[in-house]
Amino acid sequence: MKKYICIAALLSCTIINAQQSTEIEEVAIQGRKKIKQERAEFKRHAQSVETLSEEELNRNNPAAIDQTLSTMSGIQVDKRTNFGGQRLVVRGYGNDQKFNNWGIKAYWNNIPLTNAEGITILDDVDFAYVNNVEVIKGPAATMYGGGTGGAVRFYTRPDFTKGITVSENALIGSFKTFQSRTQLNVADENYSVNATYGHLETDGYRPNGSGLKNFFNINGTVKLGKNDQLSFLGSQAYSYEHTSGQISYDDYYAGIDNGNPAYIRKNSGTKIKSTRVGLSNAVNILPNLRNYTTLFYYNANTESVSAGAFGITSSPNVGLRSTFTLKNESKNFENRFDFGTEIQNSMSTTSSYRFTGSVTNPLETTGISGATYFKYNNNQATYFAIEYLTYKPWGLTFLAGISANKTNYNRKDLFAVPGLIAGKKDQSFDKQYETAFTPHFALQKEWKHQIFNVSYSEGYNAPTASSSFINYTNTPNNDLRPERAKMVDFSVHGLLLDTKLDYQISLFRIDYSDKLTQLTIPNSNNQTYWANTGSQKNSGLELSIGYQYKNDNSFLNRIVPFANLSYYDAKYKDFKTRLLGADQIYDHMTVVGVPRNKYALGLDIYTKPGLYLVNTYNYLGNVYSDFANTNLVKGFGLLNSKLGYKRSFGRFDLDAYIMGNNLTNHVNYTFLFLGNNINDSDAGNGYPKGVATDLNPGPGKAYFFYGLNIKYKL
Repeated sequence: MKKYICIAALLSCTIINAQQSTEIEEVAIQGRKKIKQERAEFKRHAQSVETLSEEELNRNNPAAIDQTLSTMSGIQVDKRTNFGGQRLVVRGYGNDQKFNNWGIKAYWNNIPLTNAEGITILDDVDFAYVNNVEVIKGPAATMYGGGTGGAVRFYTRPDFTKGITVSENALIGSFKTFQSRTQLNVADENYSVNATYGHLETDGYRPNGSGLKNFFNINGTVKLGKNDQLSFLGSQAYSYEHTSGQISYDDYYAGIDNGNPAYIRKNSGTKIKSTRVGLSNAVNILPNLRNYTTLFYYNANTESVSAGAFGITSSPNVGLRSTFTLKNESKNFENRFDFGTEIQNSMSTTSSYRFTGSVTNPLETTGISGATYFKYNNNQATYFAIEYLTYKPWGLTFLAGISANKTNYNRKDLFAVPGLIAGKKDQSFDKQYETAFTPHFALQKEWKHQIFNVSYSEGYNAPTASSSFINYTNTPNNDLRPERAKMVDFSVHGLLLDTKLDYQISLFRIDYSDKLTQLTIPNSNNQTYWANTGSQKNSGLELSIGYQYKNDNSFLNRIVPFANLSYYDAKYKDFKTRLLGADQIYDHMTVVGVPRNKYALGLDIYTKPGLYLVNTYNYLGNVYSDFANTNLVKGFGLLNSKLGYKRSFGRFDLDAYIMGNNLTNHVNYTFLFLGNNINDSDAGNGYPKGVATDLNPGPGKAYFFYGLNIKYKL
């Protein structure tokens, strides 16, 4: 793969040195709706970026982001429940976590969804309210701070269509699913305000698999002046996702899903009540100096019952993100300088009570002596500066950026009060990681609607607060180092056939060092700690291609085929863990959970009368679940289709459809335990001793939804 990247870089330099006068023109794109924004973000980030417009998000139920985002090349979304427990995986990174997301940053309208500890929880985000997604693939720490895997940005963009509109979207279908969204939009040329109430409930496709979500969202933008606008986003959410637990491989391949009794008898699940508020101001301070600042607040009260413990958490998180942009331009040169900061503080309180594993009394705990009660004060700060220098006659841009990233934790043990618990050890600690600097360099050339980009970028991912302490020894994990990533990426984003065909091709190599892995302490009754286990090399080729045929006078109004392909070669290097008191070496083994190939194919047909048919086939290849590559988990493909009728009648807009998923009845999984987390076995899970339960299966048979969306313009 390294030689291919070198060849690509030489090709880029050859094109760059072609001193052909090239203007960065406004392109009237006749291709897919998302392409104009995707090209702009590709140029701004100077590395591989892919976007989804509202049309792509509505291919499936937009609340099911695991299906929608996984159609992108290089992106996979796993989930543990119907509409929760999501795990974002970018270019083969981020899949070795048992819970939540770590190492990939996420945002919603410039508000970090990733907290000061580096953890991202997506259960309480109303994805049906999101109308645009942007994914930066690979290390993006220069602009977005800690995150070796990349950044995923969700947007709810304002609608400035003048007037008042009300809309009602309703969906019913399999598993007694009911979903509704009631929305009001009021807009004029200087403001847009949108308020929405969303409801989602389902019995789920698994035992004890029901879910309930309620959202109230408000989003708006007010233009205070020609170069000054104020935006706000507020969200109140309630999410209760039941957990069915993992099943064995034999049951999975046989299509048997009775759930995991260790979870079911406890009525396991996660309940979240949260509030999120963001206030943003974009203003021209000077004619050539612009600032975009967002102040944000988030708090979630969480109750979680798993197979092993009952936990309660309150996690307020506050901060700001501010970016300044300074532009200067002459006849031949354009200079842009971005600099700013992102600062967060989280002061969470968390308690955990371990279960005894009793079958007759499933919620019985080990008592207060086995419980924990902590108060955290976590801080994360990123300071960044990025210089863009463009020589306009050649359409050539050089980017150089760097960020400084700081993380520190303070934990106070609220049970460590003299005389409260006999023999209690104080688990309070302070931990500060040294400031990490992450650079990004890129060379970009525009030529005849093609954008060539070769870049080098680094990423940084600090351990979490909980992984920075070893409970067994009651000491801070002082030997633990942050993960680092170095990526070389050659990408081309182009338009062909009179801009009707778009493509993006990327060759990349990412070297991860000081990989963080959870290990079991020998002879400790399965207690764990975190360690740096070595290096990981992810190389790959990604291709996204799409075409739009459009004829306003034809019965077939639009035909939009697309293909997104990913090919990976991910290997361990100098990688070892410690098992049963001895080092286990895994050099040159395939990285767990990363398939050799992954692809999505689509064909969308729209007619002039309003009938449309949207088809998606998503394939995930075979993966190994263990470091030694002895357990191969079979890949699968899912075929989804959506048949509908969309039409405007005076003031009414109508969209009625039927949606079918997994139409080929393939056995599939939505979540897989990997690496050192495999061979999971909870007390009382109903399986024979030694049988691993590592898979959360998806629906093995075809299932259907029926929807009706109505919008009225007052």
